[in-house]
Amino acid sequence: MAIHEDEYIQRRHVYEEHAYVLDYLPYGRSSDRSRHLVVPTVQIMGEQHFTLLEAELKVGATVVTANAKAEVGPLINELVKKQEKRFVDFFNNSQPVTPRMHSLELLPGIGKKSMWTIVNTRERKPFTSYKDIEEKTGLTDVQKMVAKRIFEELSTESKYRLFTRTV
Repeated sequence: MAIHEDEYIQRRHVYEEHAYVLDYLPYGRSSDRSRHLVVPTVQIMGEQHFTLLEAELKVGATVVTANAKAEVGPLINELVKKQEKRFVDFFNNSQPVTPRMHSLELLPGIGKKSMWTIVNTRERKPFTSYKDIEEKTGLTDVQKMVAKRIFEELSTESKYRLFTRTV
């Protein structure tokens, strides 16, 4: 079956937006070990077109491009908005991280007094939304608090991680 020239041009410039990691090679491919510089590699498969790809992995905020740094804030805000149930569940189920500190206190703008207000309020009836948390506790812009905490965890070496993981 012949492919028309314009259809061929469209097909060869297909890019994957999302991919799944098939394998992580911390020391690169075994056949490439003779290289003087070993680079961690991931083998991935594209979600849309099942394209098999190999990518060199660079970890850490120091290798994040300026463009990526500019995009991370709005992306965090969007994800916090989309995953409202997840973060409201955090407010409903959070526990102390040490005998003297509650995980709620790790959020910017929440101290001991606000933490106890949240804990006592959620015992009566669990929160259902960001707006519900704000109305019942007097906090303002809970969504922004969560987003700030996530950004802080990503940009600094945080002792306690509530929402992110280290690589």
